[in-house]
Amino acid sequence: MIYLQLFWSFFQIGLFSIGGGYAAMPLIQNQVVDLHHWLTLTEFLDLITIAEMTPGPIAINSATFVGIQISGIPGAIIATIGCVLPSCIIVSLIAFFYFKYKELTIIQGVLGGLRPAVIALITSAGLSILTLSIWGQNGFSWNISDINFISVILFSTALWVLYNFKPNPIFVMLGTGVVGGVIYLIT
Repeated sequence: MIYLQLFWSFFQIGLFSIGGGYAAMPLIQNQVVDLHHWLTLTEFLDLITIAEMTPGPIAINSATFVGIQISGIPGAIIATIGCVLPSCIIVSLIAFFYFKYKELTIIQGVLGGLRPAVIALITSAGLSILTLSIWGQNGFSWNISDINFISVILFSTALWVLYNFKPNPIFVMLGTGVVGGVIYLIT
């Protein structure tokens, strides 16, 4: 019975948490703390902290941690599947209808209108990451002492290698990560 409750609770969270992981936090709190009393509010706040620090989407991390807390590894698997399944169903339906009706003029118009927005979102995320890596948490600054020159050199070198030699970008990222890790360990 607990597995069904875990699955259904996180299925609802996955279905109605539009806007990302942080938008799901009130839904998770409602299900986990208020409705089912699986965790106390203090435990829930600890869960948020752990889910933020762990790589991956915060809602899925939260589902996994709640599942482990309530019912061990099987609970973690059930809660995680419940959280992910609505997105899988929705994306599969969208893909089905896209491939079925992709030749329609209106669909092409909608997708054509979405492309600039997607490019803008990707560019914004890239600039945020670049700003964070070069200037740190404080953001852009005209003060030259705030610049992380190691990051600038690593980024410039990776860009140069990608442009001139056209290797697999994954290898460039891995190589830059290893070189950066070694440099930061030395300094």
